[in-house]
Amino acid sequence: MSQSWREDVEAAIRAGERISDRHIVEQVRQAVLSQRLPPGTRLPEVALGEIFGVSRSVVRRALTRLSAEHVIDQRPNQVSRVRAPSVEETRETFAARRLVEGEVAALLASQGLEPEVLASLEAEARAETEAYGRGDEPRRIAHSLAIHHRLAERSPNRVLGAMLTDLVLRTSIVIALYKRPSLASCYLKGDHPRLLESLREGDAEGARRAIERHLVSLEALLDLGPREEETDLRAIFNGIASAGV
Repeated sequence: MSQSWREDVEAAIRAGERISDRHIVEQVRQAVLSQRLPPGTRLPEVALGEIFGVSRSVVRRALTRLSAEHVIDQRPNQVSRVRAPSVEETRETFAARRLVEGEVAALLASQGLEPEVLASLEAEARAETEAYGRGDEPRRIAHSLAIHHRLAERSPNRVLGAMLTDLVLRTSIVIALYKRPSLASCYLKGDHPRLLESLREGDAEGARRAIERHLVSLEALLDLGPREEETDLRAIFNGIASAGV
């Protein structure tokens, strides 16, 4: 696991934060979302227990929850790893998110968002652009995710909102896995402002199209070509996985 992530966790512990299985779940989830824990990263129980200063039983509860959220893979008698979805699952995940988030955006536009909610979304979009300009990719990702999570939280249909929260996490994982090596950022200039303009104007179909365009463009930035059978993604990440453990 990455040394910078471990240092952040240890700093939080020194600051006196209470560590529970819920805390571990949140820390690992956010590290995956910000692409600091890449797909395939090993998450040994002993190492996590040492990092967080908790027993293995607490770590096991956290790993069970992370597995239920599709953040990690757990197999009997094997070390848990951050999920590494297949190309087929990646395409299916993007297709599902286009349907779900497109509908959520259309519902929000039809219903109308409170001015303060729109203002907070626009602030996130500006902050994302500023982070991109600074070359601060972790912060850019955080602001981008905040926009989509806010849409999920405000969804008039709570079931769709919960589905969207799950799909945002899944797509973040596959982006970390399949982003082209030459691509420094998956920033799509103007996509979020166009979506927010449709939401502000109450244009349901415009909001749906903005989401679909955004996700189609994002998927196009990924390298989803055929993989050679002998390629071992877990081996690729072994150096990262063993760092600081």
